[in-house]
Amino acid sequence: MRTIEIDGLRTSRIGLGTWQFGSREWGYGDTYARETAPALLRRALELGITMVDTAEMYGPARSERIIGETLAGIPEQDRAGLTVATKFMPIVPAERILDWQAAGSLRRLQTDILDLYYAHWPNPFVSVRRVMQSLRPLVAEGLVSRVGVSNYSVAQWEEAERALRAPIVANQVRFSLADPAPLRDLVPFAAERDRLVVAYSPLAQGMLDVDRDWSAVKGFRRGTRRGRRIRAFEPLAAAVREVAAAHDATPSQVALAWVLAHPNTIAIPGARTIEQLESNAAAADLVLADDEVERLTLEAGAFSGR
Repeated sequence: MRTIEIDGLRTSRIGLGTWQFGSREWGYGDTYARETAPALLRRALELGITMVDTAEMYGPARSERIIGETLAGIPEQDRAGLTVATKFMPIVPAERILDWQAAGSLRRLQTDILDLYYAHWPNPFVSVRRVMQSLRPLVAEGLVSRVGVSNYSVAQWEEAERALRAPIVANQVRFSLADPAPLRDLVPFAAERDRLVVAYSPLAQGMLDVDRDWSAVKGFRRGTRRGRRIRAFEPLAAAVREVAAAHDATPSQVALAWVLAHPNTIAIPGARTIEQLESNAAAADLVLADDEVERLTLEAGAFSGR
């Protein structure tokens, strides 16, 4: 498993996204939450995955609880180097509210410190500066080790760093072959500043598994795919298939490897099964040729209109 180190944070290039842990919109059911999700987390650690991503709103809060309960049953030495990242939604500009949110995440995750704490979305009614001011006491008290932002522009990222008076080590954004916009500015910015772009939905909620039988897909993702320009997607899908065949890899692995082909990036795909998790983890060691990356990038840009 390849790793990357940013500002002292060392993490695997492939992480585990846990939006689906306990969230009903995925259509996985209660058995998934009770049995499959904990098994996925345990297997992720065995595979060398050291970034687990969650949020207070996933479930809501149920994802954090599943992670906390699962990790509590794993020996400490088997969790060495693990980063559990979670997120808060900036509700109002008040330190006491953020203190309450952080305390809830600490309790559910059964930990004394939040390894990486993201501001989940910019709040149009609360300035970036005020959000970061509210975070500073938590960092000073040692309750938050590192701060990240999610869905922030470059300008907002820079403003957040000035207000926090410390590095904002990561920006978690939608980034994939189907959504390549971060290549324009966020990825170059991260490479220049030694920061990290964390790609969520790196498989475009399963769309980049181009050979998938979508008739069996449940939950909101069926509607997501119908909303895409399926006919325009085919040239990109064909390129993904050809590159996958050349490497004896799956299309999903190629899509993940394309994200990792760019500097200062990691991907945090979710997983429905252990087999899918293992396939995702293997993508960390798939290295695409420069011409393959270029071709996929061109097709991604054509599909997205960028």
